[in-house]
Amino acid sequence: MRSKTLPFSRAEYARRLDRTRIAMEAAGLDAVFVTDPSNMAWLTGYDGWSFYVHQGVIVTKDRDPVWWGRAMDAEGALRTVWMADDHVRGYDDGYVQSIERHPMQDLALRLAELGLERARVGVEMENYYYSAKAHAVLTGALPDAQVEDATSLVNWQRAVKSDEEIVFMRRAARISEAIVDGLVARTAPGVPKNEVVAEAWRDAVRGADGHWGDYPAIVPMLPSGADAAAPHLTWDGREFSAGEATFFEIAGCYRRYHAPFCRTIFLGTPPDDIRRAEAAVIAGLEAGLDAARAGNTAGDIAEALNLELARAGIERKGRCGYAIGLSYPPDWGERTISLRPEDRTVLMPGMTFHFMPGLWMRDWGLEITESILIREDGPAETLCNRPREMVVKEHEQAEPRPFDIGGPDRVSDRVLGLEPGDDGLSGGPSDEPRRQN
Repeated sequence: MRSKTLPFSRAEYARRLDRTRIAMEAAGLDAVFVTDPSNMAWLTGYDGWSFYVHQGVIVTKDRDPVWWGRAMDAEGALRTVWMADDHVRGYDDGYVQSIERHPMQDLALRLAELGLERARVGVEMENYYYSAKAHAVLTGALPDAQVEDATSLVNWQRAVKSDEEIVFMRRAARISEAIVDGLVARTAPGVPKNEVVAEAWRDAVRGADGHWGDYPAIVPMLPSGADAAAPHLTWDGREFSAGEATFFEIAGCYRRYHAPFCRTIFLGTPPDDIRRAEAAVIAGLEAGLDAARAGNTAGDIAEALNLELARAGIERKGRCGYAIGLSYPPDWGERTISLRPEDRTVLMPGMTFHFMPGLWMRDWGLEITESILIREDGPAETLCNRPREMVVKEHEQAEPRPFDIGGPDRVSDRVLGLEPGDDGLSGGPSDEPRRQN
């Protein structure tokens, strides 16, 4: 077995495996085949950009897990998992994207080698990485096995973070702060969005406090003005404009652990409706943080937020946060606990969430969020430490665009296809905001 530098102690991996086996026993499963790369990494330490092909970890009751995947990626597994080399199995490249055979045929042989051809095997059916074709081929190749849905079985074991994991999340939070600080410094009228994002990527990868930065599971999102009614738009080459709010949704990441952090920047003087919404969101955040105590429920956080928003005349529907931790693309959430009134999951010390009360109105959006840690006593701790407010750059002035410049060479409004007095920008914030659906 080759020498390895693992991100966590062997005792930490043993703890995770024990928790998973207890859950397997409760579900009556002999084995689980884990395909979510976040769960694979959590159980074994495996880290590689290989989740675009079929791969997974086989967990049984009485032996070390087996990593299984593409043969070329087995080399990465040999260098990153804690198990012995003989617990890494690779399939031939002829299975990759073939119309004649499927990797699950190879997996069925591996499961049979482990004596699982007649076992109850759990698979993650509601998962980005386990396809309908994979399930059909696997069940067809194991006619005597009971292949059952075990979606989120491992995810739920990750809900309470260990002390070792919290160290990584704090490091990710320092990176989040560095990214947001850079965004605040660089965002100005006339600056292209892609230029600001390029520097944000630089900050993310350089890291903070001597710790390098990993790639986040979601790319930066930063819609402006009326586009901010849509919460999941990324960037383009357009310039930031005065008179608009832009929210920035980012996350620092350290060894796959995330600390999402969102702030809104307004260039110019914010209108009253956005200022009122800002005050309501901040009050809701404060109330939610106070409700985020061990022994309360996830729903209590959402209800505390919603009460403050309602006092300001804002009806917000949908969840306002989710569990976070170790993640791979395309999502940095853990896909377990949601912060919404109907989720009555009891909060426990060590749970971590992105408390995310975004408002997406008809022609503007506002995000001020916190990544939080449930403590033994008292309200939740915020992992990041930056002012809880909308950042206003009131004296920023827009760079003139060609058709704003007067003189004999000015292009006429008629040629530009504009009505007189229309400068081509979307209008100011409406007095009639559209509530979130």
